[in-house]
Amino acid sequence: MKVDVILGLQWGDEGKGKIVDVFTPRYDIIARFQGGPNAGHTIIFGGKKFVLHTIPSGIFHRKTLNVIGNGVIIDPLILFREIDKLREAGMEPAENLLVSRRAHLIMPTHRLLDAALESEKGVSKIGSTLKGIGPTYTDKYGRNGLRVGNIFDHEFNARYEQLKSEHLETIRHMGFDFSEHLLDSLTFDAYEEKWFESVKRMKDLKIIDSEIFLNSSLDEGKSVLAEGAQGTMLDVDFGSYPFVTSSNTITAGVCSGLGISPRRIGKVYGIFKAYCTRVGSGPFPTELHDEVGENMRVRGNEFGSTTGRPRRCGWMDLPALRYSIMLNGVDSLIMMKADVLNPFPTVNICTDYQLGNEKLGSFPFNLSDENLKPVYREMEGWNSELDACTKVSDIPAALAEYIKFIEDETGVPVDILSIGPDRLQTLER
Repeated sequence: MKVDVILGLQWGDEGKGKIVDVFTPRYDIIARFQGGPNAGHTIIFGGKKFVLHTIPSGIFHRKTLNVIGNGVIIDPLILFREIDKLREAGMEPAENLLVSRRAHLIMPTHRLLDAALESEKGVSKIGSTLKGIGPTYTDKYGRNGLRVGNIFDHEFNARYEQLKSEHLETIRHMGFDFSEHLLDSLTFDAYEEKWFESVKRMKDLKIIDSEIFLNSSLDEGKSVLAEGAQGTMLDVDFGSYPFVTSSNTITAGVCSGLGISPRRIGKVYGIFKAYCTRVGSGPFPTELHDEVGENMRVRGNEFGSTTGRPRRCGWMDLPALRYSIMLNGVDSLIMMKADVLNPFPTVNICTDYQLGNEKLGSFPFNLSDENLKPVYREMEGWNSELDACTKVSDIPAALAEYIKFIEDETGVPVDILSIGPDRLQTLER
């Protein structure tokens, strides 16, 4: 068996949680392969809304196992907030949740470091979620981090205190006053106390050697879906650097984030919105600063699942989409939030970038160049509601033409169309 992959092709927030939830009944195992609680995957069904930050989006299906892979970084306190909310809703996530012992831990001081670094950047800040993501990955690659498996070691507390001391010294050297800085409305001491309580609770979870478990499962014929977080345009190597996340969000990240050979990668599903959004700072060629962009934001409820910040909105960007498809080896496209564009009489698609006298059809090294302008193609909007559509043949002709244009431009079929937030508002083509 091979590992299928589902990931975002834009700047995150594409709707991955919903599609993973829809796909889960087809798989034995769902596995998150990178990122941390900076992710926010939203699932809506039965009139209830759930937002997951660390737990894979297949957790609502009891027969499917959910693995937090070694490439994920975990804040134990945030993890158990998620678990407790699911328990309040009548579920028992610990029954089908497995955690890699090689996953790294986000310490409270990682969050302080994140805030200090962002504050130091001033107007050049990258728009961090302040969840400690960057500093934790820094310690990981500096070979200085704490991993889930370490919580069982006798010297865990001593190693924690040593690393904490180093972090605080760095923060003081930066001149950042953290005495009144709150972590999720808690003082540092209160957050740290709850963090250690959560570490203790982690020992009751199913902690596994995830790379061995996943490869053995594939050998046994089990089906696995790898779930990505953030989006391709936030990849630390290939995204709009330096306004990116701290991990590899692309298909290649599945191999290192789960311990899977490249030969075991199967079908790659790429998710994108019918338009584009971005949270935080960074270049965004098709961003709209008018009432059209505001209409998209309101209709699409474009506010960050993790931060609550309003998302920047703009038209579809085909050069970026083609670039993402190339990087990920996408076999099948999934278009989300077509319903958000329902009221527009016309819609625009960026087909190329204009840089001086040169037309660029691909993603440039310096997306921040202020002389880079989008080249648009105007198309007829469907200008109608999609609520009554129960199959693809029901969709308006203008929407079908919009989809066909994207398929022709990318060379990849759009096999699934989402026309609303509920898991039932999903049409397979």
